[in-house]
Amino acid sequence: MSERIVVDPITRIEGHLRVEVNVDESGVIKEAFSSGTAVRGLELIVRDRDPRDVWAYVQRICGVCTTVHALASVRSVEDALGIKIPKNAELIRNIMNEALYVHDHVVHFYHLHALDWVDVVSATKANPAETSKIAQSISSWPKSSPGYFTDVQNKVKKLVESGQLGIFANGYWGHKAYKLPPEVNLLAVAHYLEALDWQKEIVKIHTILGGKNPHPHYVVGGMATPLDIDSDNGVNAERLMHISQLIDQGKDFVNQVYIPDLLAIGSFYKDWTYGGGVTNYLCYGDFSTSSVYDYKNYRMPRGVILNGNINEVLDIDLKDSKHVQEFIDHSWYTYDGKQGNGVGKHPFDGETAFNYTGPKAPFKQLDTDKEYTWLKTPRWKENSMETGPLARMMVGYASGKDEIVNIVDDTLKKLNLPISVLHSALGRTVARGLETSLIAGWLRNDMDELLKNIKSGDQVTFDRTKWEPSTWPKNAKGVGWMEAPRGALGHWIEIENGKTKNYQAVVPSTWNASPKDHKGQVGAYEAALTGTLMLNKEQPLEIMRIIHSFDPCLACAVHLTDLETNNTTEIKLG
Repeated sequence: MSERIVVDPITRIEGHLRVEVNVDESGVIKEAFSSGTAVRGLELIVRDRDPRDVWAYVQRICGVCTTVHALASVRSVEDALGIKIPKNAELIRNIMNEALYVHDHVVHFYHLHALDWVDVVSATKANPAETSKIAQSISSWPKSSPGYFTDVQNKVKKLVESGQLGIFANGYWGHKAYKLPPEVNLLAVAHYLEALDWQKEIVKIHTILGGKNPHPHYVVGGMATPLDIDSDNGVNAERLMHISQLIDQGKDFVNQVYIPDLLAIGSFYKDWTYGGGVTNYLCYGDFSTSSVYDYKNYRMPRGVILNGNINEVLDIDLKDSKHVQEFIDHSWYTYDGKQGNGVGKHPFDGETAFNYTGPKAPFKQLDTDKEYTWLKTPRWKENSMETGPLARMMVGYASGKDEIVNIVDDTLKKLNLPISVLHSALGRTVARGLETSLIAGWLRNDMDELLKNIKSGDQVTFDRTKWEPSTWPKNAKGVGWMEAPRGALGHWIEIENGKTKNYQAVVPSTWNASPKDHKGQVGAYEAALTGTLMLNKEQPLEIMRIIHSFDPCLACAVHLTDLETNNTTEIKLG
């Protein structure tokens, strides 16, 4: 006899996600269902618009993942039109993306995911002097005195005693699944608060190079960044040095706070091996080491791993209709006026046609035998895939990338764990931290390369070649890909007579949170939840741990419509 448990909404994520699970009498999840419960229609909004402007629209897919959608979009247009951008532009794009990674991953760990492992209320029972000893034993971070941790503890005590926990409200404090001693909980809470202050600094890199944050500026053909080291009006020497300082501060925070905390917390949960999921991993690749955006030069290599087999990395071709397809058998869409029928479409042929067939609100549970989500079902050669930090680390490791192999092996050695343990929610969380450390280093390297290039006399960031529509072919197709913090992101565009004819975005959380496909194969979220033991059905902490380990972004995954009239919202510019 199974019981249906519904968690709606999943909190501490971007967007609206509902999870339903069937749990047996022993508390084990036997089946799981992931449902994106809000829908938008950016693909429809950009139709018939100038492709050079599309990035500014699709950047609004999300308020968190703004940079990545803009970047994937301009790359899709550049791919379609054969545009090559200047070296400075490529470096600036890399720097902005790397800064996003560092910010995004740190914020995710402390503010979205850590509280699944850290018991805030327990920190009130800690001995601050012991917390100080622990902090100094794992890091040289200066804020580690007993007095510092006493002050933090007093702040938490006031919140608890007031009965109003503020930002720490609605946690499952005292749950049996929490394993950290009070002193480590206090350490994590202190750094949670520090990270809140730090995160507002690193994003200043976007405001300097891209004009603002969120939604920084991009341009087809390069960047609109006015490099001029001698001008007060451009990005001059002073502003470049400010960026350099921010990068060093970010690198220090990652390596002296984030990574030590991650390993300290992880060491108490080494037996928590739930949440592995499909063990099929997909990575498009990103961060080229040359001025030419060529996947053969990526620091994050491209490839696919099936069934956890790290002895073989398979290729992926984003323009091949058999490699990437989206199915809609359990989604509220139609293809060619029909629902489902096992038909998958490549994004170049994709449709965004709404067809809500679900229950009217309020309702107790979804009919998961039919359509139950606004997410489509992407598949690589009809295989369910996971994408994101763990996928990148697995593909990089299997590809023999020295940096990745070394940091993975060294970390597993410190934790005394085999590589197989990475196939878990904890492994996914560790992988995110490791790649943050790598990317913080790449951020420093790319900034040094940019400064070197500027000092050599090159201040060019934009190439007007092929900018005018009169130079374009009548019909052109292109794909812009990248690795966003949450995983493989692709934007596909068809341009006809100088206008956008069709546009489709397949985002990381669509891959991961996808529903069952025509073969009954479940998506990464659903697979990761299956088999998990829940200690308390009234407090589904295990569900939150696993889902948060992916860092869901449902705003991206269900890229507006009135369900009563089926009218999409029109946006008119003056």
